[in-house]
Amino acid sequence: MIALDVQLFNASLAAVLGLMIGSFLNVVVYRLPKMMERQWAEECAELSGSPAPEAERFNLMVPRSRCPQCSHQIRWFENLPVLSYLVLKGRCSACKTRISPRYPLVEITSAALFFFCVWRWGLSTQALAWCAFSAVLLTLALIDWDTTLLPDDLTLPLLWAGLIAAAMRWIPVDLTSALWGAVAGYLSLWTVYWVFKLVTGKEGMGYGDFKLFAALGVWFGWQALIPIILLSSVIGAVVGIAMKFTSGLREGGYVPFGPFLAGAGFAALFLGPQTLQRVVGL
Repeated sequence: MIALDVQLFNASLAAVLGLMIGSFLNVVVYRLPKMMERQWAEECAELSGSPAPEAERFNLMVPRSRCPQCSHQIRWFENLPVLSYLVLKGRCSACKTRISPRYPLVEITSAALFFFCVWRWGLSTQALAWCAFSAVLLTLALIDWDTTLLPDDLTLPLLWAGLIAAAMRWIPVDLTSALWGAVAGYLSLWTVYWVFKLVTGKEGMGYGDFKLFAALGVWFGWQALIPIILLSSVIGAVVGIAMKFTSGLREGGYVPFGPFLAGAGFAALFLGPQTLQRVVGL
């Protein structure tokens, strides 16, 4: 009973940390694509010999968060995870513009992921590794859904962190399986991409999908790649068909694949790669 109480206490502390991390993830989801756009604009200007467009300093830390409608600066007590949203009743304190409920949902999801990792693995390096994995994977899924981008600034560190975690034995995947998971994950989707492009003349996915699949291969081993791709493809097809019938498809009629890869990755985290293989019939 005492051990269970300690486990619950530790997991609850991790959930509180997850709430705070989730608040930061909301910032990353919103700002990182805009930072990439600014970088592309600067590079294009440099290549063309034009002066770089002037803009205020903009990164993950500055400027301070503000209401997009009235530019009201968000004060610290208006930025408390979930609590501030409830106190403000989901509206800006200045102009009363509605705040998207996705902000507290991301915070709650991050808290739940951190709670799960520490509940399952206790206070350990393995729990820490999976918490970091969960935070980055959640961020990638949201960015891809919003922008169809999977930034190298997140996919590549996720891949390398997995290799380091495997080498340090922080995760139950040996370094050989992790390495071949990266190779097989990248090359499999790269091959599908080029076959599809040669046959249809269109691009069916982006290079970010290759890198994300490679990262999942690192964290779960090459053996998990087939169930992950099967599960993500089935879920993606179902969601895509549903969006088509409800006129929810964006311009061009495409659905980003990254969120479904991420969803299958979370399924592998919760169920374990072996259980996931049985679920998809392997």
